[in-house]
This record gives sequence, C-alpha cells and structure tokens, in this order.
Amino acid sequence: MSIVEINFDGIVGPSHNYAGLSLGNLAATRNQGKVSYPREAALQGLAKMRGNMEMGLVQGFFLPLPRPDAHWPQDMALDASADPALRAARFSASSMWTANAATVSPAPDTKDGRCHLSVANLVSMPHRSIEWPDTLKQLQLAFADETHFAVHGPIRPCFGDEGAANHMRFCESHGDAGVEVFVYGRPGGPFPARQHEQASRAIARKHSLSADRALFIEQSPEAIAAGAFHNDVVAVANERVLFTHERAFADQAGALRKIRSACPWVEIVEVPEDAVSLDDAIASYLFNAQLITPPDGVMTLIVPSECEASPPVKAWLDTMVAGNGPIRRVHVVDVRESMANGGGPACLRLRVACDPATVDPRFLLDKGKATRIESVIAAHWPSQIDPADLETGALADQVREARAALIEALDLMELR
Repeated sequence: MSIVEINFDGIVGPSHNYAGLSLGNLAATRNQGKVSYPREAALQGLAKMRGNMEMGLVQGFFLPLPRPDAHWPQDMALDASADPALRAARFSASSMWTANAATVSPAPDTKDGRCHLSVANLVSMPHRSIEWPDTLKQLQLAFADETHFAVHGPIRPCFGDEGAANHMRFCESHGDAGVEVFVYGRPGGPFPARQHEQASRAIARKHSLSADRALFIEQSPEAIAAGAFHNDVVAVANERVLFTHERAFADQAGALRKIRSACPWVEIVEVPEDAVSLDDAIASYLFNAQLITPPDGVMTLIVPSECEASPPVKAWLDTMVAGNGPIRRVHVVDVRESMANGGGPACLRLRVACDPATVDPRFLLDKGKATRIESVIAAHWPSQIDPADLETGALADQVREARAALIEALDLMELR
C-alpha cells in the first residue's frame, strides 16, 4: 500500500454568506452583514485545488451540504419572531472548511492498521452543529472500504469537538508511523474554547492510538481570546516540522519539550512575538496555511494573499525562505472570500494520509472533474448574496438547484 497525504478541500457552497454567526471568529463577525460572492468564492477554492495538483499533490474534495437545512427550522420552531442568527443558520456554508469535518489517524499510527476518521460534532456553534450527519454520510461514502478505513460517529455533544483544526501529526514521512498531537482549550475567556480535552482523549481511544502516539496539549487562552478559535490559526505541522507562533500554547516551553521528547527528530520553526505579533498572525492567517511536501521534496507553505499585505508577516516569510530552515518555499493563494468569513487555506482542507486507490474515486479531483465543477459553479452559483436574501424563497430554490446540478455532474447521486 502506497500512503500519501491527500488534501480533501470543501467546494464552497452556493449559500456562502456573511451572517456573522461564529463567535470568536473575528473576521466573520467583522464582515457580518456584508454582501458575499459565492461564485467567486467557489472558483477561488477550485483554483487552490488546481494549484495543489499542479504541484504534484493528490487532491480530493467534499461537496457542499444540503442547504437550507431541512430539519433546523422545525427543530428550533423557527418563525418570523426567532433570532435572525438562528434563521440564518439553516443557510450556513461553513462545511466548506473541511479541517473541521473530522479528526484523522492514518493507518501506520493505529493498532488495527486502518485509517480512522471521527466526524466532528461542532456543538460550540449552532450553525455548525447541524453539519455532522451529512458530513458523516460523505465520509462513509468516500472511505467505504472497511478493510482500510474505520469511520466513526461524533463524540457525545457534552464535549465539543472541532476536528482536525485542533490536531497535528509528526512523522518522518506520511507513510511512516507518527505521533499525534491533540490541542484542546479551557473555558473561561471571552470566547468559547471549542475543543474539549475529553473529546480529544475519546477520539484517541476510538482510533486505537497507543499512549506513546498521542500527546495532549492546551492551547493558549490568550490566543483564543485574540481570535485563534482553532489551534490551526496559530500552529501547523507537516511531517518532521512544526511551524508555530511563540504564544500558541498555554505552556509554550512545556509543550515544545513534550513534542521533542516524543519526536526527537522534530524541527521547530517558532515565530517570536517581537517579529510577528499574535494580532498580526491572526489577522493575516500566517499559520492557517497548508504546510506540504510536494513530490520534489521542497517543503512549501501555502499562505493567503493577506500575508503579503502585512509588512511584518511578509518580512518574516522572506527571512525564513532566505535562511537554512526546513520550509524552503512560500506559495501565495487568493482565497479572499473564505478569509472574509474567517477561513484560510488550512481551514479549507482535511488531510487524509492513505492509499488513493482505497478511496472512492469520485471524491478525487482530476482535470476533467475540475472543469465540470467549474462549469456548474459558473452556471448555477449565485453571483452574490446579501444577508437579507436568506429570508427569500428564491435563494433557497437556487441553492438547492445548484447543489443538485453539482451532484449530477459528479455522479454522486447517493448524496441527494
């Protein structure tokens, strides 16, 4: 079996809007009420996927979830008197950020030699709590081969779980056994700590990870308070490398010692506060980047264009690439529509290390599928959405029809 890392990006859904539903996500709340551009957003995401393929990476995708959600209005007894945020939740396109879809433990790490995936319950935010049943359906379809995969349901909702955005993995290469790091938060700050320690520990047990293959580290409360609602806003890992802000973890020195003890070969690139402040790191999403190893072996950081617009971040990146560190290349992508809702390149993808031959091929991107997806987006995605449009039946019909056209184009009728 040839294990490689596959990035499964979420196709940005036709209901992409700026309703400002995510407490603690500063970009989402800052842009609340603005006009969104779903067609442009989806094409930006598709361009990023195409760029990954051009670098030689295996690229997968997940479809937008059914919107408006059919069950939410009845479950919440919604009517005109209900909170507008609750009414807007049924249109949420936040499943585009597939880093929150699940937590993944590749086969080399697990006792039964299968890749384990646990769908995230996302209970901290009402608009995201409705995602997991439809996400689970896609995971069960894409990874249906039970010889190679074990797909698990969500952790009990008393313990919040937000998926791979709070999970890192260190290994010599993706096909080797690794050490998995689960990052959790503690309540008490101005914004909710979305990843519960007990959720992380339960997932490690579900995935049959031995004690020496699972570390549990607390996220910095000040990072959460500053707007780092997930760990991947302040730290990202790839193979032997950890790229982190110096204020990412509650006990930074202790966290790095723990990682070095479990992985003596780890290479840590730590960005100091006096070079890039926590605020600048979060505003630019420097760490919400894809850190990848293309086939040419040159470790590459895929960053949003906002990083080039930030003088301290741009200066740090230039210095890093000019040095002799493990990250040798920076690739810039335009995902402005996603960024305006609080999701950078890392948010848009779920990393699954496995043999591509074991995945349902309908979920793997190639040039032909990319062209078909682009055609559907151009023909059916709304060009723009004002939050007031979320109350109209016309938008609901257009969103449903757009998703149906995509399902038909990709021959994924099981997801109707």
